[in-house]
Amino acid sequence: MVADWRSAPLRPELKATLVFLEKLTLWPEELDSSDVEAAHAGGVSTRALRDASTVCALFSMIVRLADPLGWEVPSTESLHSRAPAMLDGGYRLDAVGAR
Repeated sequence: MVADWRSAPLRPELKATLVFLEKLTLWPEELDSSDVEAAHAGGVSTRALRDASTVCALFSMIVRLADPLGWEVPSTESLHSRAPAMLDGGYRLDAVGAR
């Protein structure tokens, strides 16, 4: 999937979400209601699209701020130790605050 998500055997909802997120990331000025309608036609709920867009926006913001602010990338060991909590709680703000 990482090498080529377009040809990977993904659920239609995930593929429709990735199409939307790609446009949101690379060409945000071109995003319009037809893109939302296409995601809905692919089986993506409004809530799922909103959640995916929020995560995408947060990652985009973090990536753009990391270098100028000198944020360190956690070690592989640190990422592995945090992975179970991320898998369990996801990116919900209440889950992050509870950790």
